[in-house]
Amino acid sequence: MAVDLTAADALALRMTSLLLRPAVQPDTVAQVVEWFGAMQAQDMASGLWSLGARLPGRTTSDVQAALERREALRTWPMRGTVHLVPPADARWMLELTGVRSLAGVEARRARLGLTDVDADRALDVLGAALAGGGRLTRAQCLAALREAGIGTDEQRGYHLLWYASVRGVTCVAPNVGTEQTFALLDEWAPEPRRLDRDEALALLAHRYVRSHGPVTDREFAGWTGLTLTDARRGLTGAGDALTRVRVDGEQTYVDAAVADAPRTPLDEVLALPGFDEYLLGYRDRSLMLDEAHRSAVVPGNNGVFQATVVLGGRVVGVWKRRLGKSTVTITVHPLTRLTAKVRARVEQALSRYAAFVELPPRFDWTA
Repeated sequence: MAVDLTAADALALRMTSLLLRPAVQPDTVAQVVEWFGAMQAQDMASGLWSLGARLPGRTTSDVQAALERREALRTWPMRGTVHLVPPADARWMLELTGVRSLAGVEARRARLGLTDVDADRALDVLGAALAGGGRLTRAQCLAALREAGIGTDEQRGYHLLWYASVRGVTCVAPNVGTEQTFALLDEWAPEPRRLDRDEALALLAHRYVRSHGPVTDREFAGWTGLTLTDARRGLTGAGDALTRVRVDGEQTYVDAAVADAPRTPLDEVLALPGFDEYLLGYRDRSLMLDEAHRSAVVPGNNGVFQATVVLGGRVVGVWKRRLGKSTVTITVHPLTRLTAKVRARVEQALSRYAAFVELPPRFDWTA
């Protein structure tokens, strides 16, 4: 029989899952990314801090070095959005969930003035340009396409680079300086994990639930872009690794081991990046975000999330950083009244980010 949890209990469990506070805490970039299964990372700086926030004591250079060692790679595994994924899992994820973003691709191409022939030629061109361990910047990839007579202006180039990754030809390699680079997926991840469809559904369900739970079947479907039928099949396939609990009368799933782990204290203060699984891993964010604060976190409701300050599991502020040569200036905008004691704790949490980018912080408060 399912156990009943209060909203506070559910939030404490989510924090334990999302902040990697189980009995054995992952200690490498590879382990963090495998714990989540996929971590949203369309913005590179945000993706780096999502990792750094869960790996105390590491710096940007440490995380970048881990990515150079191929502990994780970036691609478009689901919902048409860039994520960090374990290299060995990239191909089956693309085949399971990534391809679902191809729905309606013909209409998109028609608007861009591209044909299916253009897109398939782009796969051949990029495959040849990157063969032999090559790694090209975004600009170099686009130049190779243009040299082959394929137009890249007006979003055509972005579409073709996305398509090559979704089809499993390329992946996003670590930046060179500030420039995005691409490599061949087969060369960057030469030992892919082989799973049949049911195994893939079950593994993806387990990873999502253990890193985000308690969650509903609809949340899992929304995160992956799977149909609700496939989402439920995956949750069932995960078997005894998951357990069911009720939150406010609604059936949800949690990882059985996480459910028994010590809970993260609800008074913890966090400084998280904008594109972090803490909020983006859900469609219903009401446990963590007050509806009155949603417009401050996602101004204009345009999908661009601000970096957040979290207290007791709830978003209480947003922050921005400006990197200088000798300091990082961090501007904090509180969304609710914060005492002087809490502000000091917020600055302490943000100081972890400053240490991550290896610059002393300077704080500005807007209110």
